[in-house]
Amino acid sequence: MSRTKKILILANLLLLIGYINWSIVAKENTLSKGRLVLLELAPVDPRSLIQGDYMSLRYSISQLPYQKKVSKRGYCIVTENAQHVATFVRFQDSLTPLKSGEFAVKYYSSGYAYASNVQLGAESYFFEEGSGKKYERAKYGALKIDDAGNSVLVGLYDENYKLIK
Repeated sequence: MSRTKKILILANLLLLIGYINWSIVAKENTLSKGRLVLLELAPVDPRSLIQGDYMSLRYSISQLPYQKKVSKRGYCIVTENAQHVATFVRFQDSLTPLKSGEFAVKYYSSGYAYASNVQLGAESYFFEEGSGKKYERAKYGALKIDDAGNSVLVGLYDENYKLIK
């Protein structure tokens, strides 16, 4: 192997490690400084037989009968109540404008599609083998959301707004 190839491989490896570390730091930032928001879960087949102890999540916000087309990427604007449960306000393409009491959650869709195809990022939840029964009562997915609309799933909550442990 030539010296140039070795240098290129090493440079790519360093870039990859740098990107992974940057991604980890960004997620940790969202976890530590993000706002806790509960998104109501929509009914879905609770377990995946192929993937083991895993729950597919679908949020009520992304199941709204919203008839306008939405962009491939954008922001779901929500407000929250005293229990931190999010309520849908609108979809928009950019982070701003936001009115008082509103905040944004990044979404993705498979192209210009209707809102029912919108994904808010954390669409699955893995749990310890044999503990699936307790997660069947989950009513809310708990996300930490930063000021840029990035989200990290931090757990599932029951109808009493209590973290399921």
